[in-house]
Amino acid sequence: MAAAVRRMKLGSQGMEVSAQGLGCMGMSALYGPPKPEEDMIKLIHHVVSSGVTFLDTSDVYGDNELLLAKALKGGWREKVQLATKFGISNKGGAPKTRGDPEYVREACERSLKRLEVDYIDLYYQHRIDTTVPIEVTIKALKELIDEGKIKYIGLSEASSSTIRRAHAVHPITAVQMEWSLWSRDIEADIVPTCRELGIGIVTYSPLGRGFLSGGANLVANLPDGDFRKNMPRFKPENVEHNKKIFERVNEMARRKGCTPSQLALAWVHHQGNDVCPIPGTTKIENFNQNIGALAVKLTPEEMAELESYASADAVKGDRHVFMSTTWINSETPPLSSWKPE
Repeated sequence: MAAAVRRMKLGSQGMEVSAQGLGCMGMSALYGPPKPEEDMIKLIHHVVSSGVTFLDTSDVYGDNELLLAKALKGGWREKVQLATKFGISNKGGAPKTRGDPEYVREACERSLKRLEVDYIDLYYQHRIDTTVPIEVTIKALKELIDEGKIKYIGLSEASSSTIRRAHAVHPITAVQMEWSLWSRDIEADIVPTCRELGIGIVTYSPLGRGFLSGGANLVANLPDGDFRKNMPRFKPENVEHNKKIFERVNEMARRKGCTPSQLALAWVHHQGNDVCPIPGTTKIENFNQNIGALAVKLTPEEMAELESYASADAVKGDRHVFMSTTWINSETPPLSSWKPE
């Protein structure tokens, strides 16, 4: 099975990862209660043994970093490329974005301790702090590179101009964005910017948070406490409309002899060799199905057909609960305005 997972260069700084990664959030947070630790460690070992070595977490995914620390003991750390994120502070109740130098360093030290590692392969700013010039945040991250605490810098949900300003301070290796058949708002501006600058594109929720795998059935069976229940696209009035998209994808998958999730993931893979989707799962059988997407070939006509099912006007509801914190609102003040306390 391992031979089926090709390797790819992520960005132009030398980072190499498996062409598909694993999003680990749902094991510990947001998608219902945390899953049994022993089962998740077994899953992670299976994933890495199968050739998927690019693992994605964050300091706000519950105890996910602690889970990964346990899973990567005993020689597993050397086999993976570990990505985590900072930038959303939950201190004092309401989440707040922070990109000030003091917080960057604090967050990194905490993640290193929780993950029980000497360095982080790829360290993302999870959300952009619109009160701190991006140059200031990147300079603090560059210092962490110089100290050997992180290897590469990433941004998540950053606008094109934010990416450019950041990249001018230190090369950005990857930009992580939501990108799937039904979330395509990055295509006009952000994707071309990343390609111009030689930045890899890591796509989260490439299966539409599971909707492109299970459609309305997934929504009907979400457990209590699952964050997706708040997603505009998952609201009853929108699901009724959006389920038609899944039904069409499902029908095409039947014709192709694959599953709808494999078809939707294959669509992301066909965006280019600089794109790495990181579908999450908590089940070995779902993971096995997901890596099958690497073998699904799509013609330009099939790509166009798929895209016609999920055009922007065909999808009802925003892609995220907190659209205000996504790339559409990630401009930071000019560097000249920065007066550190």
